[in-house]
This record gives sequence, C-alpha cells and structure tokens, in this order.
Amino acid sequence: MIHPSYVELMKAINNDVELGEEPVVNSRYSIVIAAAKRARQIIDGAEPLVANPKCNKPLSIAVEELYRGDVKIVSDDEQEDKAE
Repeated sequence: MIHPSYVELMKAINNDVELGEEPVVNSRYSIVIAAAKRARQIIDGAEPLVANPKCNKPLSIAVEELYRGDVKIVSDDEQEDKAE
C-alpha cells in the first residue's frame, strides 16, 4: 500500500484552498505528474527538501515533499504569470 494514499495527499495539497476556490489538485493524474517531475529533478541532482527521508528513492522523496508541503503545485497559468 502506498503511504500516504492519494486521498491523504490530495487533502494535504488542497488544505490551503478556501471555500469556493478551485482546488489545486483535482485528480490523481495531477499528483502523479507533479511527483514524477519532482522525482526527475532529484535524479538530475536537485537537493531533496526533506532532511531525513524515510526512503532514498527519488519518487518516495518527491511524494514526501508534496505531502509535507515543501513543494507546491502551480498551474501553467500561474507559471506564465510569474515569468512575466
């Protein structure tokens, strides 16, 4: 069994969303894509944001970072706004 579960992970990521706002993550697919991108960054040499990860595998570290809120998921629109 995967820990944290998708449901727990979605709750943790969307916990700062106020009532009436659209959640950051709407599906499992979004979580999988975000975790995979972060895992690739770690594989390519990015420093993990978790001091003592429970597991040394890049994907496990990425999921733990998402769960703790160390890594934020931003939409393409937000990313374009920051670039301008």
